[in-house]
Amino acid sequence: MPKEILLCKYGEIVLKGANRKYFEDMLAKEMKKRAASYGKFDIYHSQSTLYIEPADEFADIDGMFDAASKVFGIVAIARAAVCEKNMEDISRVAAEYIPAFLEGKKTFKVESKRSDKSFALDSMEISREIGGVILDAYPRIKVDVHNPDVVVKVEIREFGAYVSAGQFPGAGGMPVGTNGKGLLLLSGGIDSPVAGYMMAKRGVKLDAIHFESFPYTSERAREKVLELAQIVSEYSGDIFVHVVSLTHIQEELVKNCEEDYFTLLLRRYMMTIAEKVAKQKNCLALITGESLGQVASQTIQALGVTDSAVNMPVFRPCIGMDKEEIVQISRKIGAFETSIQPYEDCCTVFTPKHPRTKPELEKVLVQENKVDFNALVEEALGTLYTVHVRAKY
Repeated sequence: MPKEILLCKYGEIVLKGANRKYFEDMLAKEMKKRAASYGKFDIYHSQSTLYIEPADEFADIDGMFDAASKVFGIVAIARAAVCEKNMEDISRVAAEYIPAFLEGKKTFKVESKRSDKSFALDSMEISREIGGVILDAYPRIKVDVHNPDVVVKVEIREFGAYVSAGQFPGAGGMPVGTNGKGLLLLSGGIDSPVAGYMMAKRGVKLDAIHFESFPYTSERAREKVLELAQIVSEYSGDIFVHVVSLTHIQEELVKNCEEDYFTLLLRRYMMTIAEKVAKQKNCLALITGESLGQVASQTIQALGVTDSAVNMPVFRPCIGMDKEEIVQISRKIGAFETSIQPYEDCCTVFTPKHPRTKPELEKVLVQENKVDFNALVEEALGTLYTVHVRAKY
């Protein structure tokens, strides 16, 4: 069989003008990091495409294809056969390589792209000739130029000619790390892993902070969060998860403050602690999984009270999504089954029966001043420990 290569097509990178090389280099760096688990590959870029070429017969191109599909910055991936840049070899390769992709299909068409304008035939002529070759090699199939079952592509490029049958969707977005680093508030629920995935898709490198309330929350609850970080890391790369105990803060709130303010006060503590950790770890923004109106602490008024505790951008990529939309993404990235495991998190401890949904900041501050806010924050920071979640590619 002909030698196979992966052709990974760029997304937004093509719009980056003078900065484009930076984004291309970041993308290639990320792909090379992932390729190390699958053998030796030559990875290079040209003409809005990242090429992934096996360097020897031991390279696992199937594994590399799966890994490449989770790299942000790529919108489409094609497995392609390599040809010499002449019609005789392109025809030979098409006859050998394409029929395997036509099994069970009724129709096809050929699309050609001639980036190398020195090639003798134009795109229409290439398509017509290769279409005839495929019909000769696989006479049971028919041509349908409007709605084919399979689109065969012939590409005449700088480095050679390539024949493929079908493109598969990539992860889209921007290469991770091209838009700075953010700190994800990672709970054990459905929303926050989705928020982390969505910001990583926009090029943000992730650290995470998780708040535990031992003994009110269990070791298994903590393990669940680390499993979720592991899942997100398949897209974002390694994640450092910073774990902080809120136990004493929650106990002090219960003893000193009105019950219907517990959730709001706790959220302000979480944001304040997260901001301090973010600055220590060189993160430029906080990331949360909040969706407007989903629970009492996510009304416009409550979010305003929460945000007033910090002086750092807060990204909420799920804010305009309903639960079903968030669940769909959770399933897509493989986090849903872990997220719904019935292990409590700190937000389920001491939950008020009737939380405030339209809080006034002045009244919240009255409750907050019943305890030593700064001392409790510093005490909580003293419990911090970090777990390095290594991405498994």
